[in-house]
Amino acid sequence: MTGTDKTTHFGFQTVDEDQKAGLVQEVFSSVASKYDVMNDLMSMGIHRVWKEAMMDWLAPRPGQQLLDVAGGTGDVSFRFLGRAGEGAHATVLDLTEPMLIEGQKRAEAANMAHQLDWIVGDAMALPFEANTFDVYTISFGIRNVTRIEDALSEAFRVLRPGGRLMVLEFSQIPNDLLQKAYDLYSFNVIPTMGKVVTGDRDSYQYLVESIRRFPDQDRFADMIREAGFSLVKYRNLSMGIAALHSGWKV
Repeated sequence: MTGTDKTTHFGFQTVDEDQKAGLVQEVFSSVASKYDVMNDLMSMGIHRVWKEAMMDWLAPRPGQQLLDVAGGTGDVSFRFLGRAGEGAHATVLDLTEPMLIEGQKRAEAANMAHQLDWIVGDAMALPFEANTFDVYTISFGIRNVTRIEDALSEAFRVLRPGGRLMVLEFSQIPNDLLQKAYDLYSFNVIPTMGKVVTGDRDSYQYLVESIRRFPDQDRFADMIREAGFSLVKYRNLSMGIAALHSGWKV
């Protein structure tokens, strides 16, 4: 054991806290070039519907400043800027530089270059002043953070009063039979698909396992409240395969 001698989970493995960030970086560096393709294949394109539902609830407005944490290839930021209009700006922050590089290659990145920043950084120690952003989003990323509580506290710190947190994350289906069917698909199909498309089975095995280790909807909502957020609500998507969580800094 090293560092703090504290442990956390990396999928179904127990690892030292100091190791997790590096392991997560390895996963996303490995799959970066095929990340968007795999998202479409794994979800049969439904992740796009979920992200549009996120934007519907978020209702971006002109002039808003977005921090998109674990923003990777910019998918959420592009949608936000497309809806927000005049004067809006998005800062895409990710721990894994190859993911940001893939995002910068996308056509949307060129079209919106004057509205975008791309920054390598850690969700648990954001390199920004307090009260900087109007909106904080994190999509399919918070379950990969070593200490979720720290990431939520940092989200609260960098948001302005009146600012909004929105989290899109895989969750738990509140039906045991459907959850078992989904588990069969996840554990048997997704790692194999990852092997075929990216040549990397292990990374997708981790991603499936990490979903199962993530708190359910009610527990995660409680964690958001504990970080200081008010008016905390969530909406299930596709029967709870994913969930949208919303909270406000008041």
